[in-house]
Amino acid sequence: MRHVSARPARRLAGRALTVLHDVTDLREMLAAEIVQRRESGHLVDDLVATRSASEQELARHLAAVEAAPRDPAWPYAEPSDPLAIAAARPPAPARAALLLDDATLDDRISGAWLGRCAGCALGKPVESWSYLDVRRYAEATGAWPIADYLPAPEPIPHGFPAFHPSWRRSTRGRLAGMPRDDDLDYTVLALLVLEEHGLTFTAEDVGRAWLARLPFLGVYTAERAAYRNLVLGVRPPATATLVNPYREWIGAQIRADLYGYVSPGDPERAAGLAFRDASVSHTANGLYGCMWAAALVAAAFAEPSMAAALDSALALIPARSRLAQALREVVAAHAAGTGWGAAREALEARHGALSPVHTINNAAVVAAALLWGHGDFTRTVALAVAGGWDTDCNGATAGSAFGAMHGAAALPDHWTAPLDDRLATALAGVGDLRISALARRTLDLVRGG
Repeated sequence: MRHVSARPARRLAGRALTVLHDVTDLREMLAAEIVQRRESGHLVDDLVATRSASEQELARHLAAVEAAPRDPAWPYAEPSDPLAIAAARPPAPARAALLLDDATLDDRISGAWLGRCAGCALGKPVESWSYLDVRRYAEATGAWPIADYLPAPEPIPHGFPAFHPSWRRSTRGRLAGMPRDDDLDYTVLALLVLEEHGLTFTAEDVGRAWLARLPFLGVYTAERAAYRNLVLGVRPPATATLVNPYREWIGAQIRADLYGYVSPGDPERAAGLAFRDASVSHTANGLYGCMWAAALVAAAFAEPSMAAALDSALALIPARSRLAQALREVVAAHAAGTGWGAAREALEARHGALSPVHTINNAAVVAAALLWGHGDFTRTVALAVAGGWDTDCNGATAGSAFGAMHGAAALPDHWTAPLDDRLATALAGVGDLRISALARRTLDLVRGG
């Protein structure tokens, strides 16, 4: 997960440093906070600081923005307190019981890890591209409809956004193991936290794991702001709210899947575990995205269809939230027989003004890919990436849920073979890992309780 653009390189100790979202720059934080408050129904249109404002003036403007009242006509209810979230959920549908023997559960967990890696790698080169650009590129290179990792012919055709720098390790013919990605760093880190602390881990345990394992410049948006707060001695959940305008973006949602892996058939437990992790950096829809994704993956182990798994996951988040509304709209469009193209256009019309790394728009793309994927792995991850926005995150979550439902045996070899059973990480003291070993360690956690 990245933002669409970087700030100009700065100099630090004589070395160039590319800064994505400078969480120490009050001017940048104020501008982003105004957007965040406006999107969440607060009356901030008159609260804009001038470019020449001093640090003290910026701080006063930021305080005024944070104190801005919410529009009385705001139609949503989006609490961040766990008890209030539970009270705001809709009635839960009947849930399928988990009826898997050890061998099948092993295959499903392996499939979830492999599907997450493959979907993430597919989306890496075109991260933050629009869905129109993804399609144009695939058509221009003879890769539409997408059925394999994206090609990168040399010279790369002109007229397209820049590839993500990882493209040399994540395109067709160049993939040799899963390259490092923050989406997978967090999945591995959640495994480490559970291995050390068990199911009773706390948000503070997660925060300490970040400081011990994650490089500051290897985390982004809400996580970078929360990391800054952790370094300053702030404790969760205040880390999520102190000068953190990205708290409803996708960062927590990409951290969710492991909690689903260790809660097969128990989406409520998965959502509860995910909440604790997400509370380090996110509020409201940022929390719900993490809870929803974890519940979705957990439900996929037991439910007979993606539609049923999505229904189960949707019941774990507040019914009157913007995320719930967006997901209900996707489900309704699929039930009405809307085609993929029209459904994606509708998502653009409703959510195109959001950041390409917001929770709401990207969760909607994942849900759509799982429904219109029709039980086919290639089509599912292809649509998740062809949907644009945060393509690596969406491919990863869709692939993860598919693998949890269908198992490793259902993943075509041309997707899994290039992964070579290897996953690179940026986690301190961890390095490269075997995907199969990660699946075994996950299964050990499930058996241990």
